[in-house]
Amino acid sequence: MLTIGQLAGYVGVTTKTIRVYHAKGLLPEPPRDAVELIKIRTLAEAGVPLARIRELRAGGGLREALRQIDDDLAARIRGLQDTRSRLRQLADGRLSTLPADVVAHLSGLRGLGFSERWVTLQNDLWTLVFATHPETARANFRDQASMLTDPALLEVVLEYDRLHDIDPHDPRVDALADKLVAATHARYGTDLPAYEQGSAIPALVQGAVNASSPAWRRLDSLLRERLSRGTPGLRS
Repeated sequence: MLTIGQLAGYVGVTTKTIRVYHAKGLLPEPPRDAVELIKIRTLAEAGVPLARIRELRAGGGLREALRQIDDDLAARIRGLQDTRSRLRQLADGRLSTLPADVVAHLSGLRGLGFSERWVTLQNDLWTLVFATHPETARANFRDQASMLTDPALLEVVLEYDRLHDIDPHDPRVDALADKLVAATHARYGTDLPAYEQGSAIPALVQGAVNASSPAWRRLDSLLRERLSRGTPGLRS
């Protein structure tokens, strides 16, 4: 009969592990069977809980249960392989979780005259929105993207981009706030679009935008103040 130390050495586990198997009723003591211990260790290394191992060894259906465990392991391996692929893409700067049409839209922003800073910000914001609010992200994206097809609105957004680094109290901030108020009323009337109701996206996006520029932060404050005068449904 093998000692517990000899058995541990042969099988490649610790004596503490063997004592746990004894305590859980998985391995009789004595005698100690190295083959049975190897079976238990293999199942445990596959992620099977010890209580489940005891059930499998005590009852029938072991072969079918092992097939299911093998299928589960195969699924876990595929998931890990996908994760490795995404990590490589992330390291190479190629990872994007955005839909193809959103990626195409972002790729075209530079050609419209937007700064690299704006393109990066928009990429980060839409990644955040699609990850946290996928149920309303698509409607939000369509609305925002369509703005850039209107030359007048495109110029307003380009001006927004250009104000990033100026003093928050520069007169151009106040002037753009007036333009944005007029554009908002012209586009939406006196209330937000229907898909915005109950959505946390506007606050999520605007909070991230405001954090990157004092001028943008003051612009948002002015816009909310001026819109609230004639927009009863506006939420802060």
